[in-house]
Amino acid sequence: MNAQQNDEETSLLQRPEQLMAKTPLPWDQIWILLLLETPELLSSRTLAPFIPQLIRDIGVTHGDESQVGHYAGILQSSYYAAHTLTIFYWSQLSDHIGRKPVILTALLAISISMFSFGLSKTFFALVVSRVVCGAFDASDSMAKSMLMDITDATNMPKACSYLPIPGTIAGAVGPLIGGSLSRPADRFPDIFGRSELLKTYPYLLPGERDAENSSLDHTKCGYKSVPTKTPLWELIKGGFFGQKPRQPLSNVIVDPDEVKSKPLPLRALLTSKVLSVTASYATTGLFQMGINSVLPVFYATPIELGGLSLDPPRIGTLLAASSVIHGIFQLLFYTRLIDCFGARAIHITGVSSGIPMVILFPMTNALARAYGIGMAVWLCVVVQLMLKTILSMCFPCMVLFIRAAAPNRASLGATNGIAQVAVAVARIIGPASASSVFSYSLQKGHDAWSIYYFLTAIVFLAVGTALSLPRDPSVWQDSQ
Repeated sequence: MNAQQNDEETSLLQRPEQLMAKTPLPWDQIWILLLLETPELLSSRTLAPFIPQLIRDIGVTHGDESQVGHYAGILQSSYYAAHTLTIFYWSQLSDHIGRKPVILTALLAISISMFSFGLSKTFFALVVSRVVCGAFDASDSMAKSMLMDITDATNMPKACSYLPIPGTIAGAVGPLIGGSLSRPADRFPDIFGRSELLKTYPYLLPGERDAENSSLDHTKCGYKSVPTKTPLWELIKGGFFGQKPRQPLSNVIVDPDEVKSKPLPLRALLTSKVLSVTASYATTGLFQMGINSVLPVFYATPIELGGLSLDPPRIGTLLAASSVIHGIFQLLFYTRLIDCFGARAIHITGVSSGIPMVILFPMTNALARAYGIGMAVWLCVVVQLMLKTILSMCFPCMVLFIRAAAPNRASLGATNGIAQVAVAVARIIGPASASSVFSYSLQKGHDAWSIYYFLTAIVFLAVGTALSLPRDPSVWQDSQ
């Protein structure tokens, strides 16, 4: 008993020294992973500014303005619906053939779908383009899986602090591309006025810009070294000709204990650890998507109905500034906070910040009713957006827990795929449910606080699932 106690004390005493010896980040691979994650985020943010006008132009609403939002929601949900059905299989496939073939397929799909989106003249064609993009786009999942492949427990928190960079860039550049390059013949007649192609397809240029960026990333990924396993052609020969795939020579240092590990089937992946982190990931994503969908609508809703009556330029400025601040804050402080408090404490703090975030909705409106849009209202808005920044730090924490929950290193992609499926479902349910409840709360005879009760319930659900996580991801890794 004393010997065991001494071993535990020695382990605890040695842990601070081990944590100080952090593995240097592989920057030659980190930057390419961040580059590969940008096209997916950029494509959605590029489309957002002109989708309402595009829906009006193709005539699917027959002049009924109240139906524009309905069709825009269908268009957005079609991507996530297709993404939900395929993301696990792409992630699982990457455990067998490597990450590079899957990421190259995703970049090619983004490029083709953005071109076809700009050439679409019917709503059905627009939906098909988004479905194709969602079905083949596994770039976000692959970027996270590759990040797990090239890092360890000592340097992964620092690597995760750079994850918001693609979102920050896409959030700043995407709306500019979509807003300024849509209908270029009308906006810039001196430059594009003679182009019959752009007059016929007024939304081709923004899609073409995104497609070109994806093609460039596709080329760079093809030349850069990212983690790979069995070559795709070897796997095809094994499936069709019965030949056993030969093991490729690798320049990646492999742990001898990992050589014997093989990708596990789905049933073997559904462990209590994986289910715990998936539930926490899904509920956190559900709240974030709900709050993201309600926030701009709340800003635009008239004060007398419960909002702030802000115009689109102010709303866009607030959301863009929030995105930039979030990226800078996480880049500067995330690693330090993880080292000081641990991933579980940061995650629970992030989801708990949703409670004051929800309370600030009616408080801000009450101040606007009493005093107008003044200093007190802007202070509440700033505080709410800062709390949203704290909430966003939950997601890099989830990456740490997913890596620790994986039954073995060979199943990292599939484990990440399970979590990504849950988040994709949340991305479908969150905006639709939150927006519907918000609209319901604005109607006469209904409780105006319904949306706040709804969001608060999701917060408590997210906190409850977070309590099942260990104090640190290393606890799960040490128990394996």
